[in-house]
Amino acid sequence: MSDPVKRAEPGAARTAPTVVVAGGGTAGHIEPALALADAVKRLRPDASVVALGTERGLENRLVPARGYPLELVPPVPLPRKPTADLLRLPRRVWESVRRTRAVLDRVGADVVVGFGGYVSLPAYLAARGRVPIVVHEANKHPGLANKVGARFANRVAVAVPGTPLPGADVVGIPLRRSITALDRPALRAEAREHFGLDPDAPTLLVFGGSQGARSLNVAVSGAARELAEAGIGVLHAHGPKNTLAVQEFAGRPAYVPVPYLERMDLAYAAADVVLCRSGAMTVAEVSAVGLPAVFVPLPHGNGEQALNARPAVDAGAALLVDDTDLTPAKVAELVIPLVTDAERIGKMSAAAVGLGHREADEVLARMVLAAAGG
Repeated sequence: MSDPVKRAEPGAARTAPTVVVAGGGTAGHIEPALALADAVKRLRPDASVVALGTERGLENRLVPARGYPLELVPPVPLPRKPTADLLRLPRRVWESVRRTRAVLDRVGADVVVGFGGYVSLPAYLAARGRVPIVVHEANKHPGLANKVGARFANRVAVAVPGTPLPGADVVGIPLRRSITALDRPALRAEAREHFGLDPDAPTLLVFGGSQGARSLNVAVSGAARELAEAGIGVLHAHGPKNTLAVQEFAGRPAYVPVPYLERMDLAYAAADVVLCRSGAMTVAEVSAVGLPAVFVPLPHGNGEQALNARPAVDAGAALLVDDTDLTPAKVAELVIPLVTDAERIGKMSAAAVGLGHREADEVLARMVLAAAGG
């Protein structure tokens, strides 16, 4: 592994480090980066944290909302099939690296931390040989960007054992303190009032990632009558680009559709059971707050979402349903009996205790500050 470029003289006073995080694109890349940023600021309040992103990524909304500066660089999407884009790729990579290097120089980066995705590859290449690099991989199967970055990183951190990256330390996934310190029972009444949910009804939380998921939307909304008749309230995040019209049933608990959940802590506190995708970040959060889950892995890709869910399923904290099997009838058959069974919910919640790494944010932050010389 390469040595840090910037070295402090023996006995020299510590200077405030500048940490650059690269994890744009999806919430699964952005949220761990922001959780790390928060942990860095707790450990070193004088530190500066700058996020890299692209002009169309979700980071344009999430990063400024958390109070961190965002620097935009050109993304480097890698085509999956031979196309004309493949021939243009070297020029696009070079331009993105050039502009990313200019950002690192301008902000005085002391360390670059990559979480994978389109913005991480140019960040790794721009920092190579100039600024220390720390790589964090959330999935069992690393993406191309992190495979490249890990080859010349100072430290490599992974969420789960067996991730095939050289010299990796297992630290878990950095999570927001609003999640790891969440007291669901204490916030339950406030959370349900916030969303307009029935204060006493068993409640199902549904979401399909930051953009929503059509199959989840169709299956759960299609079972609205059965859910209402079973006395179940629903909080359903359908995605900002989707619409969801749900029939109301007088005298029954509310079915509340929302485009996006700005307050995931309150959403988790309001729920008794969650039905959702099983991205690495989602599984880590759901397990950390002790919510029984019905995981519906994304049917595309290399099967990593099913792998993400497996530890929780094996521990008895979650159920697994194939996307093709998720129908309104399956919701009525499988989900309704779970949400209305308080004893079973209690056992599944208890099974979630101990899953994951609740201190991953500060463990990774110490690793990053050490790489920066701080």
